[in-house]
Amino acid sequence: MALLEWTKEAFGTNVSEADHQHQEIFSMLNGLHDSLASGDRQAVGRQLDALIDYVAMHFKTEEDLMQAHGYPDFAAHKAKHDELVQTCLDVQKKFHAGALEITPETTTFVKDWLVNHIPNIDKRYGPFFNEKGVA
Repeated sequence: MALLEWTKEAFGTNVSEADHQHQEIFSMLNGLHDSLASGDRQAVGRQLDALIDYVAMHFKTEEDLMQAHGYPDFAAHKAKHDELVQTCLDVQKKFHAGALEITPETTTFVKDWLVNHIPNIDKRYGPFFNEKGVA
């Protein structure tokens, strides 16, 4: 069962690249969550690493777009990204050092972050970018 499902109504920003990347993040998070049941630590590690790499790439894409168009809330938005990235990198480092296991609570933390961030923060940039010709 999916931990999180992307819908345009709940998570659409009206910026196609961001929406596509958000859908992929949801898919990857669901894959990580599902891999926990396997008990295969290496598979969990691969899923974790891929998700973190993809999220970092996605954040860079958003941030580059914000800078290119002079998005007024760039600094605050980037600070939220940086906070999540640091948390994820800490988890990743501890996991690979054998000091931490990825649990359903870990994936729920990421899900909750996304459920808060996309509708309440990311959706704000849609109208701004649309006015700049980005759809």
